[in-house]
Amino acid sequence: MELFSTEHDLRIYDHYEDQARVVLYCGDCRNLLGSIPDKSIDLVVTSPPYNLGKEYESRTSLRQYLSLQEPVICELSRTLKDSGSICWQVGNYVKDGEVFPLDVFYYDAFKNLGFRLRNRIVWRFNHGLHASKRFSGRYEVILWFTKTDQYLFNLDRVRIPAKYPGKRHFKGPKLGLPSGNPLGKNPSDIWDIVATDWDKEVWDIPNVKANHPEKTKHPCQFPIELVERCVLALTDDGGTVLDPYCGVGSTIIAAVKNGRRGMGAELSVDYVGIARKRLERSFAGELPIRPLGKPIHQPSGHEKVSQPPPEWSVHQKGLL
Repeated sequence: MELFSTEHDLRIYDHYEDQARVVLYCGDCRNLLGSIPDKSIDLVVTSPPYNLGKEYESRTSLRQYLSLQEPVICELSRTLKDSGSICWQVGNYVKDGEVFPLDVFYYDAFKNLGFRLRNRIVWRFNHGLHASKRFSGRYEVILWFTKTDQYLFNLDRVRIPAKYPGKRHFKGPKLGLPSGNPLGKNPSDIWDIVATDWDKEVWDIPNVKANHPEKTKHPCQFPIELVERCVLALTDDGGTVLDPYCGVGSTIIAAVKNGRRGMGAELSVDYVGIARKRLERSFAGELPIRPLGKPIHQPSGHEKVSQPPPEWSVHQKGLL
């Protein structure tokens, strides 16, 4: 399908517009959410602030942090269709060296509104801060909630090749007939996404660091690839995807790239400016994006960075 057919499609609105392909609101997400009609959103994909004191947030107590999110979650519940889903991606809150897993604390906030948890997906990555008093954190979690039991799930879009496509029924009325689905098998809830492998719940997708083609000044940027997998599985063509904390616009980009409407809110004027430029480059086909399913680079033993420097030999001998 052709994503953008008119000048209206290419326009980036700064307020809710019923027919707009793209809405990018600069301000408190509650203001944008208040303008959205009931049950009009198909999918919410977002990564709320982690209360870590980043430049875009003020650190507070864990209890107060969670209480500030409750009105936003209530509004998301109101605006989400009965067939809709929320993908709530969070990491850990750390205080005085103690780790508080945010997905555990958020569960009750959604459950109290009647949401059903369908998967707790682990997103694994290889780069991040190196801890000195605990093991270095290299994962975050996506909580996939549905509003009701009648939710949209496009299984055929995410099927994977059967491991044994030649298997046949060995008894009963279907004796001798193929036992699998010709379109492939249903992925398990363990995802290790490399190339087209959706068979594991550990999503092995590089985070946006260093030389990642999508890198901007945002310190905790969503990889577009992560959002695309949610969009493809949980919405239909033309559906509406919302990110109440859209940062530099990765969720909106992933939505419009795949024929959906994208909406988002962001407090930072700088990040909204970056998001607008990224969207304009995406419209023009000029935005660098890591291709969906591209294998992760594995350095060979011959590369200099994969070999220990000579200076380390003294330390290594001391451990023997």
